[in-house]
Amino acid sequence: MDLDIERRSTAPFIAPVQPRKLAKVPFVELADGRLQGVVSSGSDIERVYVSSIGAGSHGLSCSTNNNRPCGGLRGSWPCKHLQALLDEAVLQYGAERVTRYLRIEVEEGKSLVHGLHGHHEPAPAATVFSSFLRHLAYLELPTSTDPVPELHWFPATGAR
Repeated sequence: MDLDIERRSTAPFIAPVQPRKLAKVPFVELADGRLQGVVSSGSDIERVYVSSIGAGSHGLSCSTNNNRPCGGLRGSWPCKHLQALLDEAVLQYGAERVTRYLRIEVEEGKSLVHGLHGHHEPAPAATVFSSFLRHLAYLELPTSTDPVPELHWFPATGAR
């Protein structure tokens, strides 16, 4: 963790609960009433899957970056991409926060996936993939303390 970046940041810095390997699930977020993210394909380096689980509804969605449905998502059980997304969300945010966000009840010692009451529910893959690409663009910016114009709406100081 780069402490210099943390000190210069005007936004609160929240470190992952545990280190993550970004090659398999490069993007995961709790947003828009869903756990959503991008999961790399195990068979094609140029293919990624946009996956999401609805909070409360447990609606499952998984498709490629070019909107082809995931062949592994059938019925109420999540495909391997959704399971990888859920596992990485636990590393990023912690099991308690993910459980609370998705409104899952899990028996002691069981995986969060066992608490889902899933069903297929298409979600806006383009929006999630666009967020992922926007985050990638920020990684290409040179390190600087100068403001980033598209983030001008972030407050520069604490509460007033």
